Amino acid sequence: MQNLIKLLIVLLVTIVFVPACEMDFYPVDQITTESIPNSPDGLINVTNGNYAMFKDGLEFNGIVDDNNCYVRQFYQMSDFAGDDIVCGQKTEDPLYFSFTYTHSPDQSNTRYFWYVSYKIINGANTVIEIAEDIVDKDDEQNQILGENYFLRAFSHFNLLRFYAKPYTYGGQNPGIIIRESTSGEAIKARSTVEECYQFVIKDLEKAADLMNAPRGNQYASKEAAWALLSRVYLYMENNEKTIEYADRVINSGRFALETSASFPDMYANAANHSEPIFIVAFTPEDNRGKFGSIASMIYSDGNSGWGEEFASESYRGILDDNMNDVRWSLIDTLFKDDGTTIDRHMGIEVFYITKFSFQDADPNLASPILLRLAEMYLNKAEAYAKTGNIANALDNVNEIRRNRGLEGDLYTSVPSGSTILDVAIKERRLELAFEGHRNFDLYRNKQNLYRNYWGYHIKGLQIADIDLNTKPSGYDNLEISYNDNRVIYYIPSDEILANELCVQND
Repeated sequence: MQNLIKLLIVLLVTIVFVPACEMDFYPVDQITTESIPNSPDGLINVTNGNYAMFKDGLEFNGIVDDNNCYVRQFYQMSDFAGDDIVCGQKTEDPLYFSFTYTHSPDQSNTRYFWYVSYKIINGANTVIEIAEDIVDKDDEQNQILGENYFLRAFSHFNLLRFYAKPYTYGGQNPGIIIRESTSGEAIKARSTVEECYQFVIKDLEKAADLMNAPRGNQYASKEAAWALLSRVYLYMENNEKTIEYADRVINSGRFALETSASFPDMYANAANHSEPIFIVAFTPEDNRGKFGSIASMIYSDGNSGWGEEFASESYRGILDDNMNDVRWSLIDTLFKDDGTTIDRHMGIEVFYITKFSFQDADPNLASPILLRLAEMYLNKAEAYAKTGNIANALDNVNEIRRNRGLEGDLYTSVPSGSTILDVAIKERRLELAFEGHRNFDLYRNKQNLYRNYWGYHIKGLQIADIDLNTKPSGYDNLEISYNDNRVIYYIPSDEILANELCVQND
């Protein structure tokens, strides 16, 4: 798309990350590598603008749409294509295409996500090119440079997850377009999956080496780079490296797992808790409200949002194994006047999700957590499971469980009928639900997605068809095979039309 290949970067530089400070503002049509001062303040201001693009609604194709927001589209495209969330009614919102796997190259949420991702990448490249030219950089300048290497890697990796087949399907499959310069070729082919992974790893290793002056969990850090490296290597099934980088984060001493007492408050106050490694920091001024927040899709107090998507019967079924599990605290049920019957919306049971609510007591406000310590233990558990080290795999799963109110329900062995990998994947689902992991975890492990519960993910479903006492059968979209072409999205039509070398997904 043409906006991605301009050499002038359009940044909405904000002061949201440090509201008490005065910052310079650069006019959006005047930001170039020549116009930004190479002072720490100049680099910080533009870098903060790069972070802001994760939460701001940028103009896209001449329109500013309340629905357009990097993190909102991220959760639509990941979780809404999984089995942890059920769609409670038909909607014109593009999230419906993710629920139903009726993808197209013109899908508005995937088009915006591609656009803003490369916008962030271009912003990171702008800072990298300036900062790399500074001789004798101090710790602050190196930190900012490292943060932009991280942002570039993070954005490329998420594009890779959505638009390219998993690494485990073959490294020579088409990946995404690597953009590592503001002056690179506009017309460029997709690199292979292997080449993309190696590019991301290289960026993250460099980022980790540079960052030694952390600015808080709303910014990248050495540990954030290590955490993302652990995730990248997990996706590659490089178990040794997965464990190595997870251990670096765990042993850094900068983070600690929330306890069963503190966990329920973590999502509403992510900036002030010990477990989050990297968050997108929203403030009250950033609140996108009923029409554009993440929470508005999955929660409502009757007026605050649409609340049309709920925790699925499938996810609740595994939570039901232990009602002492504090992860239940993030599921909000509604009851009718008799106090026993669960309320229903369009025939679907209402179980709201509150992982993106109640910062400053606002039902539509939270700071999404993109990396946190619990994932590091779960990465290790899966990696140990795949090497046959059952004891260490169970130890890491149990480290999560004992901090989630399940001290009396720890694993001493692998349950009958399950494998150690089943145990690890199940705990990932319990712990990381609604945070953009589930469908990736299944498909990269070549496991199918089962959605045999009522909801509007079922093609052709009519309200008259719904019988919550009967499992659906005979419908399309109840099972998605891991090798189905639908597990990834089409490259947006904007890119295909503007870039003749970019091949479309099947």
